[in-house]
Amino acid sequence: MLFAEIFRLAFASLSANKLRSSLTVLGIAVGVFSVIGVMTLINGMRSSVESGLNVLGANSFQISKFPPMNFSDPWTRFRNRRDINYPMAARFKDLLGDAAKVNLQINRGGLTVNLRDRKTNPNVRMIGTDENYVTAFNFDVAVGRNLGADDVEYGRPVCLLGSDVAPKIFPDEDGIGQLVRIGGQNYTVIGLLAPKGASFGGSPDNVVITPITRFLQIYGRSWRSLSLNVQAPSQADLADTQEKAIGAMRLVRGLAPEDINDFEVFSNESLIEAFNKIADIIAAGALIISAIALLASGVGVMNIMLVSVTERTKEIGIRKSIGAKQRNILMQFLAEAVALSLMGGIAGVLIGVVGGNTVAYLMNTAITFPLMWAGIGLAVCGGIGIIFGLYPAWKAARLDPIEALRYE
Repeated sequence: MLFAEIFRLAFASLSANKLRSSLTVLGIAVGVFSVIGVMTLINGMRSSVESGLNVLGANSFQISKFPPMNFSDPWTRFRNRRDINYPMAARFKDLLGDAAKVNLQINRGGLTVNLRDRKTNPNVRMIGTDENYVTAFNFDVAVGRNLGADDVEYGRPVCLLGSDVAPKIFPDEDGIGQLVRIGGQNYTVIGLLAPKGASFGGSPDNVVITPITRFLQIYGRSWRSLSLNVQAPSQADLADTQEKAIGAMRLVRGLAPEDINDFEVFSNESLIEAFNKIADIIAAGALIISAIALLASGVGVMNIMLVSVTERTKEIGIRKSIGAKQRNILMQFLAEAVALSLMGGIAGVLIGVVGGNTVAYLMNTAITFPLMWAGIGLAVCGGIGIIFGLYPAWKAARLDPIEALRYE
């Protein structure tokens, strides 16, 4: 028999039992979908995390009260730490001096920018910061000027508008020198930031930047912990700068030599590494769930093929009596099992890619196609068809033609 004829007969047999075949295909599809969907989403998130962290300046690391990610330690351990207040941050900046560029920042969300009858949605983020923010986060000033050291020293009521904010307030002009009202306070616009685009679930352009001293005057200093971005002169100096920064922060915090750090230090690379560890755990969980589902589906494939052998015993006897060999019968039933598994695998891959990318789109992360995992999924499905279909196919091939013809 030709292989084409074997597969034609296999698909004809499967189409004759649509409900039974569909249920088995569905079971396999669910198993493949669980891993393909998760891998599609994780791949998109990995790409978005890496590109999203590029908003930070090169050769930089951050210092804050809280860790960027925490899935093990109790949150109260970090909440009970002392805040990094402005006097501490300012002294830290002075201690590092010219060894690195230090940026101080604190933010508040849910604000509206108003100018007469024009206003933004109440989702603008105000960032209290200093003259190093633009460099630290890879922004460019499109029009006007950046914050200056004098603006920070004297707490001047000035601001820079992000590229998502400015067109809503100044649709026909740049607005430099005009007053806008934010949170019940007036600010003079001194500059507009160039657009950066969305990154990992949000837009860095929907912001207003103002001197950190002005921010603390308006919103108070209590219960406010600042974040610091430290930028080394070069990649080669990054490790030394980080050591100096940790020493300076310990001095500012008044820690004894035996005390552990009561602040967090993390870089772009450490954030990516932490995310990858979490992603690997999620991926491992998806693989375990998928393996259990596929094992159950494999048993289903074996059962449906055994039932098929029993129902078609007389057909097997007729085929053998007119010259069909054992390997022909074996190949036909094995082809049915593999075809059944591959149909489930293809359906699972398609649904998984669509489902994973739909979630990725809603989260503003990258759209991807996990080609490697799709190939592995289809290969595993083919293997399931062979492994769990081999015994029914062998049983069909070993039937005695005389006894098979007598079967009712």
